[in-house]
Amino acid sequence: MLSYQHAYHAGNAADVHKHGLLAWALGYMTAKDKPLSYIETHAGRGLYDLDAPEARKTGEAAAGIDRALEDGWFPAGHPYLAALDRVRAAEGARAYPGSPRIAAEILRPGDRIVLAELHPGEHASLTAAMRGTGAQVSHEDGLAMLRARTPPDPRRGLALIDPSFEVKTDYDRLPALIAAVHRKWAVGVILLWYPVLTSGLHGPMLAALEALDLPGALRHEVRFPPARPGHGMIGSGLFAVNPPWGLADEAARLARAMGGAAG
Repeated sequence: MLSYQHAYHAGNAADVHKHGLLAWALGYMTAKDKPLSYIETHAGRGLYDLDAPEARKTGEAAAGIDRALEDGWFPAGHPYLAALDRVRAAEGARAYPGSPRIAAEILRPGDRIVLAELHPGEHASLTAAMRGTGAQVSHEDGLAMLRARTPPDPRRGLALIDPSFEVKTDYDRLPALIAAVHRKWAVGVILLWYPVLTSGLHGPMLAALEALDLPGALRHEVRFPPARPGHGMIGSGLFAVNPPWGLADEAARLARAMGGAAG
């Protein structure tokens, strides 16, 4: 299935949680004068318009990025705010950068960006959104790409695994994949985003990940009200392997700012 399009959900609370921590991690890692590789498995279209019909239909950004800016969830100078400001200066006041554009705003000319997106329409939009950034954009299964292209060059780096989970077998595939990637790329930072669901469908995946005893593994969740009555997602989770020093503290700070329960 390739029906999922993130334009309906861009800038929601889960995006803010995920993108805020991703930006912080990349900001921390770029403070050291050594090149990085950034790999993303489900890149989406890379750039969104919060005034587009899809975003306006759900209105999810109101409880996400709009509230974050109004209530000051991020301190001045935070890498997430800096990336958002630069994108909006170039693309318009209601532009919202997906994780590929956030990464491109933070990474440096000597760093490498490798992105995969399987949905044909999203891939075409991603290619346009990343033009001029030097990113390598491929139209392929992102999980297979990650397995095939690790360890990367430069070896130091971060991989973001961010499926829509519309393919339910992803929950079963991911623990073994992450273990295999870590064996090949022991120094790599691996970030897995997942939805916190009323169904508990994510639970067995997390139990399997925690049983792997990966180095310094960090699991962090925030909870928030469902986007609409009956909606099954009630929170956002991030599972990190080799998390940068200080990421746990930043995650706890963000959870307090968002007013959600952290795990």
